[in-house]
Amino acid sequence: MIIRLGYVAIALNLKKVTSSSTVTFANYNKLKNEEEKLKKLKSVTFSNLDDLETILKYNIKNNIHFYRLTSKLIPLSTHPEVLWQYDRYFSKELKRIGEIVKKSNMRIDFHPDQFNVVNSIKENVVKDTLRNLNHAVDLYDLMDYDDGKLVIHVGSSAGGKGDSINRFIDNFNEFPKRIRKRLILENDDKIFTAKDVLFICEKIKIPMVLDVHHHNCKNDGENLSDLMKNIFDTWSCENLPPKIHFSSPKEGKLDRKHADYIDVNEFASFLNLAKESVNNDFDVMIEAKKKDLALFKLIDDLRKINYPCEFIDESTIKI
Repeated sequence: MIIRLGYVAIALNLKKVTSSSTVTFANYNKLKNEEEKLKKLKSVTFSNLDDLETILKYNIKNNIHFYRLTSKLIPLSTHPEVLWQYDRYFSKELKRIGEIVKKSNMRIDFHPDQFNVVNSIKENVVKDTLRNLNHAVDLYDLMDYDDGKLVIHVGSSAGGKGDSINRFIDNFNEFPKRIRKRLILENDDKIFTAKDVLFICEKIKIPMVLDVHHHNCKNDGENLSDLMKNIFDTWSCENLPPKIHFSSPKEGKLDRKHADYIDVNEFASFLNLAKESVNNDFDVMIEAKKKDLALFKLIDDLRKINYPCEFIDESTIKI
């Protein structure tokens, strides 16, 4: 089993480099005319894309093969009172980003924020979610990156878990195919367990992302060893291997907040469980406050505890 580690958005080893610079709508409205507004949007977008290219090249240099893009790449791109045509100005840059990703065989994805709720009981929230997800798909299309996925949660629990699951399935089936084929669903730490999400994913035939820490915080007594094979099987028709999310609690076993780094013993225990439960390669998104530093420290810590694996490169092991 080959396991690749990835990190989220910010490379802390790169000082003053960020692809997440923003323009607030309030500041945007303070600009004196449309020309100044467009100039500001273009300036921040150019900076974000330039820094993203720097981050991707850093990943390649350090043999990091898995990376989560920020959802803040294009400022105000989905704001209903802005909705500017960034593709008219940056299609060449986005295509180049995609070429860098594909040439290096890097895996990238988006995780749209928690305000995107497919199964909301509020029509305007579902409409906003649809617009935001369409935008993310537009970015993948401009990058010409076919394997890009959008990680989301089930969302609202209004009306009870059963009604919420049915509402998710119904709304999902109404979404355009270009979105449906990109969505992957993750268990959360408060309401929808890994078993709940697995049921939905099997029903609508999309891949499931297992979040190990979320499972520890919210489950109904299920053992991961009994779920993992079926979870990984939801990826059987995909080009890329299954992916999971892994984080360590900041304080106490059930603290939902992420720690700066990953507890190597917890991670080693999960690797042992995976080795016994499944026989798949898989990718691990490290969700830790220290981002790329946490990834490198985890690899180093695995060496220190003499974990029985082959270290293939700076972010990849074989067990």
